[in-house]
Order: sequence, then C-alpha cells, then structure tokens
Amino acid sequence: MICSIVPPYMLRRLAAHKEPRLRVIARAAKESLLHIKSLQAVRALPVPVPAPTARQAKPGPPKRTIYDTGSTEVLPGKPVRRENRPATGDAAVDEAYDALGETHALYAEAFSRNSINGAGLKLDATVHYGELYDNAFWNGSQMVFGDGDGQIFHRFTKSLSVVGHELAHGVTQYTAALAYRNQAGALNESMSDVFGVLVEQHAKKQSAAEASWLIGEGLFTDAVQGAALRSMKAPGSAYDDDVLGKDPQPDSMDKYVRTTADNGGVHINSGIPNRAFALVALALGGNAWEAPGHIWYNTLTNGSLPATCTFGRFAKATLASATELFGADSPEHDAVRKAWETVKVKL
Repeated sequence: MICSIVPPYMLRRLAAHKEPRLRVIARAAKESLLHIKSLQAVRALPVPVPAPTARQAKPGPPKRTIYDTGSTEVLPGKPVRRENRPATGDAAVDEAYDALGETHALYAEAFSRNSINGAGLKLDATVHYGELYDNAFWNGSQMVFGDGDGQIFHRFTKSLSVVGHELAHGVTQYTAALAYRNQAGALNESMSDVFGVLVEQHAKKQSAAEASWLIGEGLFTDAVQGAALRSMKAPGSAYDDDVLGKDPQPDSMDKYVRTTADNGGVHINSGIPNRAFALVALALGGNAWEAPGHIWYNTLTNGSLPATCTFGRFAKATLASATELFGADSPEHDAVRKAWETVKVKL
C-alpha cells in the first residue's frame, strides 16, 4: 500500500495553476500526482503479519538507516547514516534519523510495541527523493521524503508529525490492515494522523491542551497563508490561501464529502474521526498518548476491526476499548461517547 502525506486534492489544485509565477509549483504538483498514481498502480504484495509471540517481544532499540537518492527516484539510494552514527550535517538526513527515533520511542514507551511491526522491524528512510518532489510516502517497507518545491513546501523531513503519520501506516498495515478506500481508508488516514500527532506530542512532552493538533506544521513556506496540512482539533481551518485554496476537511458527518476521488475521499473525510480523537484527549486532559492513545491503539491492534470498517463500527469499537481498559462508568468511556456524538457518528 502506497500512502502519501499531501492530499491529492491539494496537488490537483496546485497543478491546475496557469500563471507564469506558479509554473514551477504546478509542474512539481503534476509530477507528484503522476508519481503516486504510478506507484499505486503497482501495489505492494501483502506483508505477512508477525506471530503474536513476536509482536509481544520486549521493545529493543531502533535500527535506523537513512539513504540518499541524490535527487533521483531509485530506491533506496546510498546509505548515509546508520544507527548510533553521528549527525551528518545534512538537515534532511539528520531530521529523518531523529524522527524515526522519536516514532520508535512513542511505540516502545507508551504502548510497549517493538517497532512498526511489533517484532523489531528495521526503520529505513530515503531523503532527497526526486527533483522538487512535493510529497513524502510510506511504500509498504520504508519512508521516502521529497525536498519540496521551495515555494509552497519545505523539505518533508521538517515535520515530525509527517514522519509519525507515514510510519503509522506501517502499524496499520501490520495490524488492522484497513482498506485504503471510502470510510475504511479515511480511518486508515485518521489513525496515521492520530499517531503522528502523538509522536510529536510525546517527543515535545506536550499535554493535550498545550499541543497544536496540526499535521504537517512547518511544511509550508512563509508564502502560504496556512499553518499545516490538517488540523485535528478544528478540521477545515488548517489553511486558507489564494494558491492552495481553503482547507476542505469536514468536522462532522453533517459535512461528509461523498466523492469517488482520492479512493473515496480518504484524506478529506479523515477530519471527522480526527476531531473525535482530539475531543477525547482534550476532555480528559493530561497526555494524549496515555488514556486516549491507549483506547485508539487497543482498537487498532485487538483484531476487532474489519478491513472495510465504517466510522460507526470504529466508533463502537473505541467505546468497547474504553470499557475494556477503564470501565463502562469511567470518564474515559464518557469522553469517547460524547466525542462521537459531537461529530455525529452514530453509536
């Protein structure tokens, strides 16, 4: 499964610009769209899920390798930094290395998970992918980062939530294996946003109240009127820009977008379950990777989710997880119920 961070609707908007001043941006967006489409046409083979005993292995240290393609698209590229080696001075290399470490730390320390697959999977990432490449993606086995076009996007290693997001697609791949289409696909994207912000909050030791709840904060250049790709706390408010347009994410089922584009709107409708998680975390207070994170992690990994899961089925599963972990009369259970009611997903 190929999962990229920049929504196709954003790339299509950029690709449609005809003004001479936006020629580079439009070309970069078109190439990114074509590239992701070509990758998705050649789907990765299903990845075997480790045996339960392997998944429960005590977390060990990360095993990171960063590669550099030198602006080509030949993966993985030349190895430029390995585990326990010093910083290189290349910002993209060192940011990727540090972000992989922070992602590993969240799963190990908060959820006792041994890397992405639960069995100590090596964490590989490639930087300097392509020319003016406006995206980052998980290709089923590793992370890949472009350097951006310099006018709309900075390099994609600048945002810790982006790295956490993409690696979380790997966790979903090894656990619930949610289909990448319609509501199941939006849940797949949402789970990556949830664990992407948890990686960032855990690394910064931020409480739910202190956190920005933004996905891709720091990716936009100063030319863009916007804070990030998405806002989990307030879907639809992340950006409002003459070139990019306005953030189209809905924040409740009243505004659910029915579309055949982007595999049935996987990047756009993820705003609804995203907001539900943020509401739970803000209602409970403290650290979002604790009670809220455990409810969502248990739901993702306990085998209760069908591949074609709907929002309603997922909401019921989170409520069941809250009951299992904290009890039916707990504040956690109440917060989960109220959150789904607020975003108008029927329980």
